[in-house]
Amino acid sequence: MTRQSHSDNLQLTLQQFNLPDANISLWPNWLTEPFSYNLQQQLVSQLSWAQDSIIMFGKPVKIPRQQVWMGDSHCRYRYSGTTFIPQPWHPAVRQLADNLSQFLQQPFNCVLLNLYADGQHHMGWHADNEPELGHDPVIASVSLGAARRFELKHRTQPWQLTLDLPSGSLLLMIGQCQRHWLHRLPKQSRINHCRLNLTFRYIEAVS
Repeated sequence: MTRQSHSDNLQLTLQQFNLPDANISLWPNWLTEPFSYNLQQQLVSQLSWAQDSIIMFGKPVKIPRQQVWMGDSHCRYRYSGTTFIPQPWHPAVRQLADNLSQFLQQPFNCVLLNLYADGQHHMGWHADNEPELGHDPVIASVSLGAARRFELKHRTQPWQLTLDLPSGSLLLMIGQCQRHWLHRLPKQSRINHCRLNLTFRYIEAVS
């Protein structure tokens, strides 16, 4: 991890949440504030953002955010009836993926970037459990820009967890999280700033 992107603090802050059926870790200051700001500005202006549609109740519906699917050429991803073809790696995102892999000792070869213009943009309850991601996938999420609330709830039990994800934070979801828990980014009407989220994953190549 380079000094440019890694927190300048001598010791990173780590919060761990050992939930039933899941392990959640949060590093609120994984990236420095200047690096986070510069990376956000670069990606917002340079990537080809699209407000894609997903299939709901048999009809295409525009999602309440913009996104980019990026990664190695084999990393096709099917979500809510739509197949996404990866855009080639942006150099800054590729470097971030490499740094993240080194930090977590976990390979990543694709990333979903979501751009939330303000607090009206959101994502509903879901799990990152598509077959392409394999059994009990490792999901690493980096946040840039406006701090947003992140909520998790168990599928069958009355267990919930709410976190605030500041700019530069790294959230890690491992274990059986995607099997037993749902998560979302709810609306927050008072937020009028942009948030960019990069959710790194790994998809095995099919021989």
